[in-house]
Amino acid sequence: MVNIVLVEPKIAPNTGTIGRLCVNMGAKLHLVEPLGFEISDTRLKRAGLDYWHKLAPTVWPSLDAFLNAHGRERLWLATTKADRPYFEADFKPGDWLLFGSETEGLPEALRQTYAKACITIPMTPQGRSLNISIACGIIAYEAVRQNFNAFKELM
Repeated sequence: MVNIVLVEPKIAPNTGTIGRLCVNMGAKLHLVEPLGFEISDTRLKRAGLDYWHKLAPTVWPSLDAFLNAHGRERLWLATTKADRPYFEADFKPGDWLLFGSETEGLPEALRQTYAKACITIPMTPQGRSLNISIACGIIAYEAVRQNFNAFKELM
């Protein structure tokens, strides 16, 4: 359906939850190192429960390595530092949805390079950000909604 890319994720349970999301929506998970945990972390697997063995995430040694392989494809960058709401994006099957680390978000240089691909989830001024697994679910399922016929083929 889509590719979900976590750039330098720090919190194992968030990644486990996103892995579970990926299995249920037919998405491929990509993790960009350095990670803030070991792939064998029990908290990661506990959050993914019995889904983790079905996931087979791709681990990239660096953001540069990922971009060298996929930087010319359809990337969407989820960030609180954008004005374009995620529901204005025109998602297609196979798109790449990038999410930054829980503490730092996506690097500024990356956001500048792909400025037209930056999307955000609208929030009230009282909030600062959402948990990455919630944000990932919101945006990823908008991609499913926009491409439901392609998604049905996975069911």
